Amino acid sequence: MKILIQNGTVVSATGRVLADVLTDGETIAAVLAPGSALLGADPAASVDRVIDATGRYVIPGGVDAHTHMELPFGGTAASDTFETGTRAAAWGGTTTIIDFAVQSHGQRVFDGLTAWHEKAAGNCAIDYGFHQIIGDLNTDSLQAMDGLLAEGVSSFKLFMAYSGVFYSDDAQILKAMQKSAGTGLMTMMHAENGPAIDVLVGQLLAQGKTAPYYHGVARAWQLEEEATHRAIMLANLTGAPLYVVHVSARQAVEQIAAARDTGQNVFGETCPQYLYLSLEENLGAPGFEGAKWVCSTPLRSRAEGHQDHLWQSLRTNDIQMVSTDHCPFCMKGQKDLGLNDFSKIPNGIGSVEHRLDLLYQGVVNERITLERWVEITSTTPARMFGLYGRKGVIQPGADADIVIYDPNGHTSIGLGVDEFGEQTGRSHHMNMDHSAWEGYEIDGHVDTVISRGKVIIDAQAYLGARGDGRFVPRGLSQYLI
Repeated sequence: MKILIQNGTVVSATGRVLADVLTDGETIAAVLAPGSALLGADPAASVDRVIDATGRYVIPGGVDAHTHMELPFGGTAASDTFETGTRAAAWGGTTTIIDFAVQSHGQRVFDGLTAWHEKAAGNCAIDYGFHQIIGDLNTDSLQAMDGLLAEGVSSFKLFMAYSGVFYSDDAQILKAMQKSAGTGLMTMMHAENGPAIDVLVGQLLAQGKTAPYYHGVARAWQLEEEATHRAIMLANLTGAPLYVVHVSARQAVEQIAAARDTGQNVFGETCPQYLYLSLEENLGAPGFEGAKWVCSTPLRSRAEGHQDHLWQSLRTNDIQMVSTDHCPFCMKGQKDLGLNDFSKIPNGIGSVEHRLDLLYQGVVNERITLERWVEITSTTPARMFGLYGRKGVIQPGADADIVIYDPNGHTSIGLGVDEFGEQTGRSHHMNMDHSAWEGYEIDGHVDTVISRGKVIIDAQAYLGARGDGRFVPRGLSQYLI
């Protein structure tokens, strides 16, 4: 199938231009000046469909490099399957996710990877790849890491928290980073001081402080800053590239920025929740309501300036990109496992559908430029994790993953209501019984989404199908300095 997108403004990480985009099958065939003679006097006669993008932006499909579909956690599992989660991602203009295959304690690395392939295969609406969580770092795991790249997996994740589940101590991290330095694999790090957090959790619960607010108190910013610094020092010692996930504290950003200023290959991502939400307003909501926003790292105090500093860091490239850490749980039957103990609330927020919109509002509010919006949501994630050329760019030969975005449109996020203010159902498509973003209004709208040459979202209708998405093997990072 051939599609011609006419008269739109093609936006890249480096600029914008009025252009027509021609797709042929699953790839982009050409980017042409509007009305190019190369298409003949009647372009519509040589294509299967013409889309008029006048007044709208034509951007590469979003790449969300941090999701957790079907992740087992705290006696339950993330509520989005690969089918529901990738469909929701498509609605929001994301055409590629990179999820996390999990090796649990006592399990072999490749058994965990195989299990995640089985979960995803034939179920995804958009393309997908995998990072590998190493949850049991032993001799066999280290040996298995040598074979990850051949499987199209070029990054692995370690945790400095979650004792007895995913936690790795400094000696284990050192050995893994030595392997990373030798293979080129990207080390991804959940940087929080887990043992110290465990002490604080126990002390707070003993004092009867069980509400969701205390999740943020127990995971204080000092413990994120300390762990980030420690990870950076171990990466410096070994020469491993380091990518710090879900950075929420401005002090952790400062550690990353200082390392980058010396030329070290250290990178950071943040997430929409850390740009918009806060400890006081959300985790501190009345009653148990704050459980909606329990995630780790936690939301930070607005009074301490974390949110503003993160926006600034996106402008200055001290933070390189925005992922979602999409790990949704319903309030009923999942989050309420922690009704009387905040430490038992499953950690996670659902955002995979809203990332492009929430970041576009940053363009409207002059927090970031239009080009930076494309860079942090698509181009840099593709480069960071070995997908650039296929993903993250509109150019001949790239996959035809394209979003047509209307800056004059409007998106209301949350739960639908009738004229009397009563809830009528979800306005989002994630498999959740609530929205962490209820009430947010976006001055823009995803109009059309094309994934590998197939229109899957158009005119507020889903036209895709289960199994449209494929596993995409990744190469080594294309972002190293």
